[in-house]
Amino acid sequence: MKKTPKLKTWGYRLFKPFLGFLFKFYYRPIVINKEAIPKSGPIIICGNHMHIYDQCPVIISTKRVVHYMAKKEYFEGKFKWFFKITGCIPVNRQIKDENATNLALDVLNNGGAIGLFPEGTRNKTDKFLLPFKFGAVSMAKKTNATIIPFGISGKYKRGEKLIIRFGQPFKIGEMDLEEANKKLYNEIEILMKKNIKYLENINNK
Repeated sequence: MKKTPKLKTWGYRLFKPFLGFLFKFYYRPIVINKEAIPKSGPIIICGNHMHIYDQCPVIISTKRVVHYMAKKEYFEGKFKWFFKITGCIPVNRQIKDENATNLALDVLNNGGAIGLFPEGTRNKTDKFLLPFKFGAVSMAKKTNATIIPFGISGKYKRGEKLIIRFGQPFKIGEMDLEEANKKLYNEIEILMKKNIKYLENINNK
């Protein structure tokens, strides 16, 4: 049986303090309910995807190493070294990538944290959310991992408001994948709507 390769995380631990400081200083994100992220045990953190920096608000919200699932193209460019030393998992989006799934399952079975975007890609449409793929709920079902939903709203521009809100963690339990995926979708949709209302209240003051 082929052994699952171990992901490198030393780069994550090395760069996080610097990148975290710069991100907070420049964007000044509003982080709500980060206490919902468990400090231990297998977790899958997932939310909407609107910008290439969407993983950053999650990373600064927890001391845990979050292994993000990222498209394989990132591992082929000039910054491939960065993704390889920060624990990211390359995903070939053109196929059912079993290698990527096995790497993620190995992380979860060892009590680690996975970060992913159920939409599968950045939402560049007028739709509130794109349809969700089943990867998150499927892996949660197989590993009994806890899912932590989040919603990001606002703009990645200096002087603009950017907010990330974490929701109530939940497990798949006896739900089937259709039901679980619908629950995840609804939870993230609710969090995003709360964000919008929150930002509107701030702007009206």
